[in-house]
Amino acid sequence: MDELVTDGRPVTEAIAADESHAGAPGPTPEVAPADPGQGIDIALVEEALRGQLDAFNQLVARHQDHLFALVYRLVPDRDQAADAVQEAFFSAYRNLASFRGGSFRSWLGRIAINAAMDIQRARRRRPSQPYPEFEDDSWQPPAEPEVEPEAKALASERSKALGRALAALPFDQRNCIVLFDVEGYDYAEIAAIMKVEVGTVKSRIHRGRLALRRTLAPDRELFRG
Repeated sequence: MDELVTDGRPVTEAIAADESHAGAPGPTPEVAPADPGQGIDIALVEEALRGQLDAFNQLVARHQDHLFALVYRLVPDRDQAADAVQEAFFSAYRNLASFRGGSFRSWLGRIAINAAMDIQRARRRRPSQPYPEFEDDSWQPPAEPEVEPEAKALASERSKALGRALAALPFDQRNCIVLFDVEGYDYAEIAAIMKVEVGTVKSRIHRGRLALRRTLAPDRELFRG
């Protein structure tokens, strides 16, 4: 699992900073620059709308890794995450005519998030083993050749600790933290996705960060330096 970051900082720094702003989950991130691939996406969407299936297949290839990483943070089960991503692409294809421009990646992300939330609700209705331990490194991106083994091992342990801490959160708090701190959605966007008030989003982020800090306390040495 990639180390969670917010505004270029690890999420653990955001959690620590949250302590100094009691009751408020920190500033809204600055608006990110336009996606350089946005023009390519829009051109492919236009081709797909004209019946060119290969164009949509190219969109799938461009965005499937990002969607899987996003959904897997929300639904930490590889098979269910893959199912959610597949359903998101089916839904996107069926509703492609409703895309009104802007960032196709964000539009697709919202569809995937909704698919992930449907899975979460089903799991809550039929609880079994709530979330697996994050012990499988097979899905993590390969390390750069120059990365020292010790640094790689430390990063892996940090990722596992963060994964376990996130998995222990109620899914509404986890969703808000992942969308805000990892994916860079703003409060209003998250509120629209989750169909709640902006104040509820801020509260969930704040409470989630407090819970993460408590859960990560025994592992604080992993995040020093």
